[in-house]
Amino acid sequence: MISPIGTRGVRISTYLRRPYTAETLLLTGHFFRRCCRRHSRFFISSSTSSTKEKVIVISGPTGAGKSKLALQLAKRLNGEIITADSVQVYRGLDVGSAKPSLSEREEVVHHMVDLVDPFEDYSVGDFFEDARRTTRDILDRGRVPIVAGGTGLYLRWFIYGKPDVPKASLDIAAEVHSELASLQNDEDWDAAVQLLVKAGDPGAQCLSANDWYRLHRRLEIVKSTGSPPSAFEVPYNSFREQLDSGVTDAADVKSSADKLQQSEIKDLEYDFLCYFLSTNRLDLYRAIDFRCEDMLLGTDELLSEARWLLDLGLLPNSNPATRSIGYRQAMEYLLRCRENGGWSSAGDFYGFLSEFQTKSRHFARRQMSWFRNEQIYEWINASKPLEKVLSFICDSYNCQDGHLQVPESLRMPKDKVNFHQYKEMKSYRTINRHFIGREDCVDVLDRIKEIYGQKAVSLLTNT
Repeated sequence: MISPIGTRGVRISTYLRRPYTAETLLLTGHFFRRCCRRHSRFFISSSTSSTKEKVIVISGPTGAGKSKLALQLAKRLNGEIITADSVQVYRGLDVGSAKPSLSEREEVVHHMVDLVDPFEDYSVGDFFEDARRTTRDILDRGRVPIVAGGTGLYLRWFIYGKPDVPKASLDIAAEVHSELASLQNDEDWDAAVQLLVKAGDPGAQCLSANDWYRLHRRLEIVKSTGSPPSAFEVPYNSFREQLDSGVTDAADVKSSADKLQQSEIKDLEYDFLCYFLSTNRLDLYRAIDFRCEDMLLGTDELLSEARWLLDLGLLPNSNPATRSIGYRQAMEYLLRCRENGGWSSAGDFYGFLSEFQTKSRHFARRQMSWFRNEQIYEWINASKPLEKVLSFICDSYNCQDGHLQVPESLRMPKDKVNFHQYKEMKSYRTINRHFIGREDCVDVLDRIKEIYGQKAVSLLTNT
């Protein structure tokens, strides 16, 4: 008669099935009976956890349908959506980030969208502060916060908290800018990394190439504290240690629960209901490929937004906005077109499209790897009927005795692919539905020629 036990917001992994019997029904109330008919297993929270305010978190790989699910949930639960997407925070980056439409934002309030301009930086720390403040505001107004997005680090910090790293003073920030300015102008990334290593941060060598924002921030931390970022405790790691040392025997539940309850500083602030939408990898890849095509249709499309970024004086891969998938590839493609006087072959266009699709599929794979290690998430099969998924999450939110476990009919295994699936993915080939032959991209090529060809003609005329 023991269900999975949630202890102060942290779930202990071992559970026994609660049988659905007449005796059970006699011992419980009407609400429990209704839930039990639909779901045979529960996450039972402690009394302390059950008093916490609930926050729903919906994540999943790109193209899985998390935005659509969040929108429908918000309508049913009187909720508001907090977007956890590191690209949707930028104004003007609408198509490539699959930003909710204006009509969708009129139906349901969306927060954390269009916060900064593309030439500005927006950090995970900024997101934590803004999202937590927004969550508190939504709850205070009696509504339901629904956090939806696929940026893993945003969600990790939002749920578990951010490291207690001090913000650099203006003097130190100016000093760091002065030290790195010439290196960044010369694009001497290796020298900048070595400067940071010598300052006391060996972890700088693991940074992604040309991630100047993070390099700046790490040097600020070293100069402010005398320690590298790795010296500061990351709240998520504390929870991960608790979960990894989980109980394997029911007799250990009480002692372990007591131990966790004593760790007030490591407790979660809210009662999070976290779900990760996923589906068959091949179906997901196909959906991603189609989605990339759709972003290039019409006149207000991804290439138009990429051209706007170039007109702002930004270069691909020069900051977080221009480093994002889709925009970087589109900007690089347009730069090549501009260098050729606006000329592009169909092969060039299809090369760009193929790279965009490949990078998007790889990103989805990385997202699934990331969230596979996030134990707080329950995985849901995104290919199941939306109505059933909505009903389950609503029931779990309204359940007074804890969180309902995802039923087998909706559950998505989060195991890695087997050998057969691996072979299928290795042989996967993109099959476009819009852009197939040269005639399908003529309009795109003509627009590019019209934009960048005018400059070439002007130069010839002047000479």
